Amino acid sequence: MLLGQADFEIALSVPLVVEYEDAAKRMSAETGLSARDVDDVIDYMCSVAHLQEIHFLWRPFLKDPRDDHVLEVAVEADCDVIVTHNVRDFVGSERFGLHVLTPGQYLREIGGSS
Repeated sequence: MLLGQADFEIALSVPLVVEYEDAAKRMSAETGLSARDVDDVIDYMCSVAHLQEIHFLWRPFLKDPRDDHVLEVAVEADCDVIVTHNVRDFVGSERFGLHVLTPGQYLREIGGSS
């Protein structure tokens, strides 16, 4: 598992955790995860993440306002990369010095997958 290792660190904020929890629980039928499973995954993510407080807001910046939570955390945490399946939803993130990659692109970049 890469989560929590040097090449795969994550940053979270309270609003982003709430958004992730809501989305994961709405998708429980598709994923087969129970509400308890989701809570366990969220708890683990919080235990290994860099927890960030957001001291600025510039919303809306991105097309989907829920994605602004991700962008705010990435900027506040001084991240290099946002990893998402929705690369096109983060157009403009490069203005903050961020690269936006799909999970496959990121894993290839760090040597975790071919």
